[in-house]
Amino acid sequence: MAREIVLDVSELEPPEPLVQALAAIVQLQSGDYLRMLHRRVPCLLYDNLRQRGFSSETRAGRQVACEVFIWRDGDSEAEIAARAVAVMLAPADTL
Repeated sequence: MAREIVLDVSELEPPEPLVQALAAIVQLQSGDYLRMLHRRVPCLLYDNLRQRGFSSETRAGRQVACEVFIWRDGDSEAEIAARAVAVMLAPADTL
């Protein structure tokens, strides 16, 4: 069963959100995905994720400006679960 791990970095100053996100993704087990709550789109994060074998989807958040859903490449259980939650939020192009 997929498990959501929530990381709220919305009150942190750079580079702490990036540092915490990269530390959190290495802890993800099969089926886990990270839901990162941020006050802005974390542009520097995406290339770091790709280099480490992770995929993501960014959406406009409800209580924060943006939510980033992150899962390991090839982990279809985590991807399906993350996208099912993400689809309930506004598309990222509204940011």
